[in-house]
Amino acid sequence: MSDWPELSVERDHDTLAILHLAAQMLGKIRVAHAPWLNHGWHVALQPNARGLGIQPTKASGGRTFTLTLDLCRHAIVLWISDGGREELPLNAGSISALHRRLVAMLELHGLPSTFNGRPNEIADALPFAEDDAPRNYDRDSAERFRASLAAVLPVFARFRAGFSGKASPVHFWWGSFDLAVSRFSGRKAPPHPGGLPGLPDRITREAYSDEVASAGFWAGGATEAEPFFYSYVYPEPDGYRAARVRHGRFEETYGEFTLPYAYVRASDEPARMLMEFFDSAYAAGADLAKWDRTALEREPVAP
Repeated sequence: MSDWPELSVERDHDTLAILHLAAQMLGKIRVAHAPWLNHGWHVALQPNARGLGIQPTKASGGRTFTLTLDLCRHAIVLWISDGGREELPLNAGSISALHRRLVAMLELHGLPSTFNGRPNEIADALPFAEDDAPRNYDRDSAERFRASLAAVLPVFARFRAGFSGKASPVHFWWGSFDLAVSRFSGRKAPPHPGGLPGLPDRITREAYSDEVASAGFWAGGATEAEPFFYSYVYPEPDGYRAARVRHGRFEETYGEFTLPYAYVRASDEPARMLMEFFDSAYAAGADLAKWDRTALEREPVAP
């Protein structure tokens, strides 16, 4: 058995739902107060040793600040370039209380505190300020989630290193609450149909403006489902759903190849199994879509 932590929807769902909604608040601050980058890369959370954080964001007086979902201290941790620091415990009791305290903490330090108050990519979600249902935050579940990210990040980093074409960083999307990395063919894509709940179609279409192959890890969140890895190509080439992908199967519900986290964790060599899945799924899509793989790929080694 590997040392990758066990994840369970029954045990971890409540805590992951809190983290999902907290992550959305942090990401929305970047949407409201940072210049827009292509594909929205500037709003993604960045993995670090303690959890997930936003990039430095401009504030008044020449200051910058960051916010981190610190899963070691179990708090939203605020760092300010003038030396200021404050913590907001994640066990606030409800999402509305967490939202109210986050805004108050930012205002206390004279930092940008306005952002869109309705969650994205979650069907029928209440605004943060109105979500006053009791929420139970479990430290063990949060620590398992942090440890799972630490376990999978080296595989994502190596997969990203094997590509010399345009590619995203390894980053964390707070809307869907998943770790992801994307490779691009260098060609434009047809307009995306959109239709994601709570997400304007113009944002989705800009995110998928170029042909892309993405790999990711979804551990859970506001939606209850067992954790899995995924891989997809947009636009989907003919024959993709019938392609042979090592260890994975095509999931019609999500429109992508998936591999359960539990299967990888139970493997004798989980990192190898996951890399084989990512490489195989990418190769199947890139070949069918006629990407110039010779020009785009490289051995992930230092020059």
